[in-house]
Amino acid sequence: MIFKSPLQKPIFISLDVPSKKQALELVEKLKSSSTTSGVGFKVGPSLVYRFGSEIIREIKKSGPVFLDTKIYDIPNTMVTAVQAAFDSGASFVTIHGAAGSEAFSKLKELEVHLNQQRFFKVLVVTVLTSFDQEHLPSHWKNQPVVDTVKSMVQSATLAGLSGFVCSAQEAKVVKEIAPESFVVTPGVRLSSDDVNDQKRVTIPQEAFANGSSALVVGRPILKAEDPVAVFNNYLALY
Repeated sequence: MIFKSPLQKPIFISLDVPSKKQALELVEKLKSSSTTSGVGFKVGPSLVYRFGSEIIREIKKSGPVFLDTKIYDIPNTMVTAVQAAFDSGASFVTIHGAAGSEAFSKLKELEVHLNQQRFFKVLVVTVLTSFDQEHLPSHWKNQPVVDTVKSMVQSATLAGLSGFVCSAQEAKVVKEIAPESFVVTPGVRLSSDDVNDQKRVTIPQEAFANGSSALVVGRPILKAEDPVAVFNNYLALY
């Protein structure tokens, strides 16, 4: 049996807030609007480390959860961590793109096994959108950002993984390597939004044109007086 993705709208809202109360209030506010039905919610380390897997289970009641902890360790530890993410109720989980071919292969086997129970997607994080060429880590500085992304995507694709996180500037390249891939792009802003600490930023129209499957939007929605209205502004550009 093939399970369909629970993500119905091509946007994950990043719940980068310090309290469980704030996170659940925002989820409830968005849940109450029919236009936001099927939106995904990205949960990162700050919420999970404070409130554990229970926060994932609670948010899951309102929409699919994207657990963004960028798992990076020896292959067997990564496998057990991804299994734990699945057990907690997450539908998407991120791993680090530098994990290597052995980890990618083991995680593909696990992904296939877990998808016999329900939909679950491993997302390979490439180069963070807070980096530009000047601020790359020392071990990546000897080649352009796009080449680092290509290398990670090629290795993961050979192992059978098909979910990636990259800036919209590299989404087209990812799609060229893996046309059927599911590409998640953070660092997306409307032209009127503050870019904050993001460096490789793209507007939604360009992201979708480049092949992005889903956007991650955080602060523009979190800080808005009317989060539903801002969400709809993004969705209208799809």
